[in-house]
Amino acid sequence: MIDLHSHLLPAVDDGSRSVEQSVGVLREMARLGVTDVCLTPHVRAGSTTRPPPARHEEAFRALSAEAPAAPRLHRGAEVMLDRPLSGDSEALRQFTLGGTRYILVEFSRMVALDTVTNALTRIGEIGLVPVLAHPERYTCCAPDAVSLWRELGAAMQVDATTLLSPQARGKRARELVSLGLADIVAGDNHGDKRTIATGAGFLVEQDGGEQAELLAMRNPGAILRDEPLLPVPPIKLRQSLMQKIRHMLEGDE
Repeated sequence: MIDLHSHLLPAVDDGSRSVEQSVGVLREMARLGVTDVCLTPHVRAGSTTRPPPARHEEAFRALSAEAPAAPRLHRGAEVMLDRPLSGDSEALRQFTLGGTRYILVEFSRMVALDTVTNALTRIGEIGLVPVLAHPERYTCCAPDAVSLWRELGAAMQVDATTLLSPQARGKRARELVSLGLADIVAGDNHGDKRTIATGAGFLVEQDGGEQAELLAMRNPGAILRDEPLLPVPPIKLRQSLMQKIRHMLEGDE
């Protein structure tokens, strides 16, 4: 599996606080079958006109010196679009996923539909491909809106663990996956136990092995290779969320 959204660059944002914490998470990721992980610290759109902060470079060097051989580490950022993204595509590749055309972006939870649409359109005009982090978090997220954003060239990254959430965002995440409107899943790990394996395992148990492979392996791999993404077929999620959670809890006993 390839996880393109993590906050494991130590002590630079609200994620992992130390190299030791990040190394522990990376070892667990490797145990679960994660081969590659992208480090995506929070960055505001206004700061992308300058090189990444020096502390990010220092943190990456420190982590690289102690990190296990697997998963392989890639650089990136999660860009908060509190203002329209500006600049040229080559300069912005300092913040893209693995230096590709794909850039991970997010908004505040109460963002308006038109704001998302306009911002994603602007990124496409620059020559980059926006990957919208956890669209299920945004109150304006609905299948019609997501279909529009994908028509504009954006890709959707659903948080893997949210697929098991009983909250409204969990329902939205499951709806996007069931309709074939998600392009990748990711762990959004913040130095904790969140993992892409949770979402992949959930889909496999739903007889969605093909969807799990596309969302957790093939499409994330295509992003790192700077290639087009493959369509993900819809899937009928038969098992109720509460049945799934009960099964998981029983397995822990």
